[in-house]
Amino acid sequence: MLIGVVSDTHGHVANARLAVRMLESMKVEAVLHCGDIGSTAIVPLFADWPTHFVFGNVDDGRHVAELRSAIEEAGQVCHGRFGSLEFGGVKVALMHGDDERLLEQTIAEGKHQIVCHGHTHVPRREQIGPTLVLNPGALYRAARHTIAVVELPAVKAEIIAVE
Repeated sequence: MLIGVVSDTHGHVANARLAVRMLESMKVEAVLHCGDIGSTAIVPLFADWPTHFVFGNVDDGRHVAELRSAIEEAGQVCHGRFGSLEFGGVKVALMHGDDERLLEQTIAEGKHQIVCHGHTHVPRREQIGPTLVLNPGALYRAARHTIAVVELPAVKAEIIAVE
């Protein structure tokens, strides 16, 4: 199973569309969005897959209700600020990463084989004990726009430039 991981779209539809085209060409089966969605216009772009969203620090105030509604209306899953998922026996944590204490605690607990986060706009693929810590980078406000693809159940991740 191949899963796409994106983050920090910040409402930038054009860059999100480029990422969607890449994910389509790779034939991913699900997508994880690590927050800072930024606009309800982003949600329908991921309609071809079961997509799991979490909120980031940009997704605050009145935007939370609008985003949650758009995600639910699209038949996707909104996890709020933290998601715990399982794909083929592989446990995955999903968060934005702006709550550094929660991020570090989730990694240290070792309950998830993969911890996906965004926030820093810097790609990260780091094995810490039994946990792969994965930040796909950002689709906006980054020197290089990137996404990640994870092969399961092998837990192999690749960071890919969006072009």
